[in-house]
Amino acid sequence: MSTFFYLALILFSGLVFGRVVKLIRLPNVTGYLIAGLLLGPHILNLIHEDVVKQFYLIPEMALAFIAFSIGSEFKLSYLKKAGMTPIVIAILEALLASVLVAGVLILLGFNIETSLLLGAIAAATAPAATIMVVKQYNAKGPVTNTLLSVVALDDAVALMAFGCAMAVVNSMMHPGQSSAIVTAVMPLLEIIGSVVLGLVLGFLFSIPLRYFKKDSNRLIITCGFVFLANAIATYAGLSSLLLCMCMGAAVINITSSGRDIFRIIDFVTPPIFLMFFVVSGAELDISIIPKIGVIGILYLTVRVIGKVAGASLGAYMMKAEETVKKYIGWTLIPQAGVAIGLSLIASNTLPEYGKTIRTVILCATLIYELIGPAVTKVALKKAGEISEA
Repeated sequence: MSTFFYLALILFSGLVFGRVVKLIRLPNVTGYLIAGLLLGPHILNLIHEDVVKQFYLIPEMALAFIAFSIGSEFKLSYLKKAGMTPIVIAILEALLASVLVAGVLILLGFNIETSLLLGAIAAATAPAATIMVVKQYNAKGPVTNTLLSVVALDDAVALMAFGCAMAVVNSMMHPGQSSAIVTAVMPLLEIIGSVVLGLVLGFLFSIPLRYFKKDSNRLIITCGFVFLANAIATYAGLSSLLLCMCMGAAVINITSSGRDIFRIIDFVTPPIFLMFFVVSGAELDISIIPKIGVIGILYLTVRVIGKVAGASLGAYMMKAEETVKKYIGWTLIPQAGVAIGLSLIASNTLPEYGKTIRTVILCATLIYELIGPAVTKVALKKAGEISEA
């Protein structure tokens, strides 16, 4: 079959299932994931495994645009108003999830190295599904504003937590070697490099905007810079999410055309995001669920407890609004790309436990991505930030 046929199938199936789940009041993103799951190689096999692999550019492109869009939430006027609240919430929800998952697994007798790495991976939250729910329902309010900042910071905290866990594991496996220090420092260098390069690209981005005023030209400029940012991140071994996010933050603060740029990309990104989630659904293997075992069940439940408790604790400490204290944690359940990437590194570091780590994270991704958007919608609705209409 032609590649264009599969692209058409992905778009139409996502559209149909998005409408079907809307009838039962679930977010569109859940329908997209279910469409991919059903049509993918693990159920109906209408989209074969080799075809799914051919579409590797779609997730990269979608995540780059999502990260760039998140950057628009870091307007200095908002940051001055919000203060340290999103930062404290992001740190506490990520670290408490890590500590609880690792602690519970160790106390129940699981391998210490595996427990530490799974704990570190538990810190990561997938921003894509959450952002899609916010956009679909045009959610507005203190919980939404805080959420967008928290998910933007979350991956940075997760990278640091994972780096520290890797350092501890390396020192346990290879005592006396200096690699532990290097392993701990590398995530910090990755974060700093991503932030600095993102801000530089954001400044360069603003230059051609002075000379090109038409929406069509500005769309071309935007796509060019997003693709360039992703390419630089890949080449330099940096975080594409952080780099694109910082570029978006620079654009919204440096140029008066910032809002126009994000308005323009909102018109072209829906089919990219739809394809991303359908392809992501096609990659999910439902047959691994029975293999998850006790360690997987503990990971699934304890991580959610850590996220909810940590986010609420951070909100209470910073005297945030009551709705933020109650509901912010429930919007942080989804987990996907970053967690899968970290699990691959972890399984390579501990090959004897790699299968367990990969199975737990892949199964958790499947479950979190299917239920997470629905829980996010319910939390935002209870917070009064999604209208009945």
